[in-house]
Amino acid sequence: MYTENELLIKEIVGAIRKFVRAVSLDAYTMSKQYNLTGPQSTILRTLVKDGPLPSASLSRRLYVTPANITGIVDRLEKRGLVQRVGKEGDRRVVLVALTESGEELSKTLPDPLEKRLIYELADLETEHVRILALVMNQIFNLIDAKGVDNAFLELHQSAKPEHNNLDHHES
Repeated sequence: MYTENELLIKEIVGAIRKFVRAVSLDAYTMSKQYNLTGPQSTILRTLVKDGPLPSASLSRRLYVTPANITGIVDRLEKRGLVQRVGKEGDRRVVLVALTESGEELSKTLPDPLEKRLIYELADLETEHVRILALVMNQIFNLIDAKGVDNAFLELHQSAKPEHNNLDHHES
């Protein structure tokens, strides 16, 4: 017979597995339905929101190296979703800009799971969010996840995402 502590531990580990699976399914759905990786879809969303940006800005926003951004942008450019354009008034600066088809596609992308989670957490009372933050930090400390990047997904809209973007059905 399990002790109460053992049952609670099983429940915690099970919840973490479900969360990891949800993140994995979200990425899989994006890949399968839109033929995009997470970073590719993030670039498209960023460009539709902020307009053309230099690769260095994209690199900082995605927390990846400039070399990684170059590869991601190269693949998006091959698909005709972005293009590199010179900055007006300064030819030394090259901006990554959406093409018409890139803009159309980016407007149809569902919000990523992380963004939906942030919106839902924002609806909780501050004390509940504080408790969740303490618990999550404790879990990361227990598994020694010090090297995991703590990058925060920026919120640029105050409105909640529409729930019709939450579908995870494969087509």
